[in-house]
Amino acid sequence: MKTLVVGVGGMTNGGKSTLSMSLHQQIPNSCIIAQDSYFKDDSVVPVDSHGFKQYDMLDALHMDTMMSDIDSWRRDPEAFLKQCGPFPEQTAASADEEVFVLIVEGFLIFNHRPLNELFDRSYFMQIPYEVCKKRRSSRVYMPPDPPGYFDEHVWPMYLKNRREMERMVSGIVFLDGLKPKEELLAARRAEKAADVCVDTLKMDSAARTFDRKDQTKCYRRCYINTLIPVY
Repeated sequence: MKTLVVGVGGMTNGGKSTLSMSLHQQIPNSCIIAQDSYFKDDSVVPVDSHGFKQYDMLDALHMDTMMSDIDSWRRDPEAFLKQCGPFPEQTAASADEEVFVLIVEGFLIFNHRPLNELFDRSYFMQIPYEVCKKRRSSRVYMPPDPPGYFDEHVWPMYLKNRREMERMVSGIVFLDGLKPKEELLAARRAEKAADVCVDTLKMDSAARTFDRKDQTKCYRRCYINTLIPVY
């Protein structure tokens, strides 16, 4: 059994959840852990000098609980997957070939060092200021955003957290949140699949005759590698 942990981060309303769900629906044996599910009770979220609730910081989240759930998946991804449901149909691969994928989605996932060490692949969804503000204003939050909250708190905190993220982490792939998710998922898929399959064929043929069973294994590896976009 093999495992893969994928981080999908990004700014508020940047398309993180949509992309994560698209990946989840297309990748067998996958599940999502969303950072938004771990917010602390509103009564304990800090308030700044302007009276704005400080939701855009790690202290507003139960990161210890989130890490505990991720560790549970790492210990037994198959059991964790059964608890999550519903989920995409599992593959019929052997135990050695089976791949389980965890998609960790959230706006501050790359700002938490213990979590950064677990990612095999990292993606960050970004959109322009004007689009972000418009999308944010069209959504209903509980509690609702007070007047001036986006410009005086949300956007400055995003810039601050992004600078911190870029100092802490390397190897993040930045994606355009304005592009259709189908385009993000499909980009370079054919090219990547060809490269992976050719490499696999070369390795397998050097060791033994390449039969139909080997071909199935090759395609399965290609499938897992190309469903997650590479830019």
